[in-house]
Amino acid sequence: MGKETDKKRCAWCNLKNHKYVEYHDNEWCKPNFKDGYLYEMLILESFQAGLSWECVLNKRESFRLAYDGFDIDKVCKYNNDKIETLLKDKGIIRNRLKINASISNSKIFKEIVLEYGSFYDYLKTFYDGKTIYETGKVTNRLSDSISKDLQKRGMKFVGSTIIYSYLQAIGVIFSHDKDCYLHID
Repeated sequence: MGKETDKKRCAWCNLKNHKYVEYHDNEWCKPNFKDGYLYEMLILESFQAGLSWECVLNKRESFRLAYDGFDIDKVCKYNNDKIETLLKDKGIIRNRLKINASISNSKIFKEIVLEYGSFYDYLKTFYDGKTIYETGKVTNRLSDSISKDLQKRGMKFVGSTIIYSYLQAIGVIFSHDKDCYLHID
């Protein structure tokens, strides 16, 4: 068998970035509906707005450290001092609007979990729970609906494109390119 880099992957996957290849091969589009993961990915995806996922992924470990391992209870209690600390952390994306949104979005995420029992149970109110297989899109009706509802609840940086990427990341939407070794017909 050839080297890992010999495998054909989705066009967006930078083969020179080991983290990106690992993410593509072992995480992206694989169903993971645990609240901790769903929360981490929603926060990370919200930081992607206007940037590349590769940029966010390269900073993922720094985000985990800066955000107390994505402990939602801790993040919900972040105050101005913590915000200032985050703004000085060169390991993460230092955008005040996104940092503020990550804290308020955390509170809303927690409210949704209390209301529905889990964040995935909330997501299932928008679709039948079956994996969606599609490529070449950046939004669809599902991402539009979820985005609209999250924004209505007060979340920021959760436009339809971000939510579509999120749904791909957590395995609701399966989008491996037709040429990719992970593609399923």
